[in-house]
Amino acid sequence: MPRKKPSPEEIVAKLRQVDVFVSQGRPFAEAVRTIGVTSFTYYRWRKEYGGLKVDQVKRLKELEKENEPADFHSAMKAGR
Repeated sequence: MPRKKPSPEEIVAKLRQVDVFVSQGRPFAEAVRTIGVTSFTYYRWRKEYGGLKVDQVKRLKELEKENEPADFHSAMKAGR
């Protein structure tokens, strides 16, 4: 059964968790395993959501949705 994709808010919370674990002296690899992702996924998330707060992430996603081209939505509805 595939895992569900975490919401941006959950991602920001997990990134903060890793920061807390590392600051408490845990090894990085153990901290990343604790949140249930690979180090590759952690770095990808950090690149996208790095210094953002939860409310900033929500606003970012709203803006991305607004800026999607209109033809993208019509193509998705047409099944292309």
